[in-house]
Formats: sequence, structure tokens, C-alpha cells
Amino acid sequence: MEQIIAAGGLLMWPILICSVAVIAITVERFWTLNPSKIVPKTQLGQVWSWIRDNELDSERLKLLRRSSQLGRILAAGLSNSRHGRDVMKDSIEEAASQVIHDLERFLGVLGTIAAIAPLLGLLGTVMGMINVFNNLNLEGAGNASVLAGGISEALYTTAAGLFVGIPAMISHRFFVRRVDSIVVTMEQEAVKLVDALHSDRRVDLKVS
Repeated sequence: MEQIIAAGGLLMWPILICSVAVIAITVERFWTLNPSKIVPKTQLGQVWSWIRDNELDSERLKLLRRSSQLGRILAAGLSNSRHGRDVMKDSIEEAASQVIHDLERFLGVLGTIAAIAPLLGLLGTVMGMINVFNNLNLEGAGNASVLAGGISEALYTTAAGLFVGIPAMISHRFFVRRVDSIVVTMEQEAVKLVDALHSDRRVDLKVS
């Protein structure tokens, strides 16, 4: 491995750093973007049971807000439900935009690495080929081993760039799709709550 990095030249180091970043982001996002934690299946039913039994107070609202990202969105809507359907929807949308921003954290970095890693590899290859032709000018074309060795070393960076870029692209698309799926589910749950409450229904929070 050390020989490959040394043979690839200086541009192997940023490619190596990109590979470490891809692994770290992939592990972190896979752990964080857990649909069962972000959008618990029973949460809306629990909220509605509190509303139906007139048990929704400020403490339960705080608990809901801390429980999950969906709970954060539902709590924002419930806090402003007494002001009408439109205000409730606006509150939900504002909270949802913040939640979505958190869900998409590091995905831009992952997409950028997927794009630039192969380019870094190509740049390393071009620079390597320039060195090969410089050596040819100095030593002539008679030494085939020098030519073959120089070309193989120049191609190391292209291989490394693709080796990093392809998994980064796959990981990026996977997590973008997962975020989209989670967002659709949260939107459906929020719409169910708004429709169930109706525009003229108020949810009065009991003061603890």
C-alpha cells in the first residue's frame, strides 16, 4: 500500500483523505438515518391518543419534541394549532425544513468527493504522463522498461480516484434516496395530523 501511494505521487494523498472521509460519512449517516428512529411508526397514534383523551400538556409536548425528528415536527404544529390550519402548516413546514437540513448533513460532501476523486486521479495520471515523456526526452525511447514503469505509475492515481469515487457515488445516491423516503413519510404523518385536527379545531395545552 505504501509503495502504491508513493508511486502515485502527491495527488494520492488527497485521494486517500477523500477515502477516509467517505468511510466516516457513510458509517455516520448509516447510523443516523435510521427510519425507525426518525419516524417511529406508533408516534402519530400516541399523539392522537393524547389529544383524544385530553392529556396533551406542555410536558408531553416537550417529550414529543425530544423523542424524534417526526416528534419535533408534530410538536411544532401542535404548538400553533390553536391559531388555525394555515399557521399550523407553516409551523410544520418551518420545523420540517430544519429537520431535512439535518438529515442531509454531509451528503453534499459525499457528492463532491464522488465528483472530484476521479478528477484528481485523472490529474495525477496526466502529470505522471508528463513525467514519462520528460524521461523519454532525457533517456530516449529505447528503454521500454522505463516507459512501461512510468505509465503504470501514472495510472495508479486514476485507479485510486475511481476506487474512491465509485463507492462515494453509490453511497451518496443511497442516502439521498433514504432521505427522500423519510421526508415523504414525515410529510404524510404531518398531513394526517393536520387533517385530523381540522382547521377549526384547537388543541389546548394543559399547564403543568
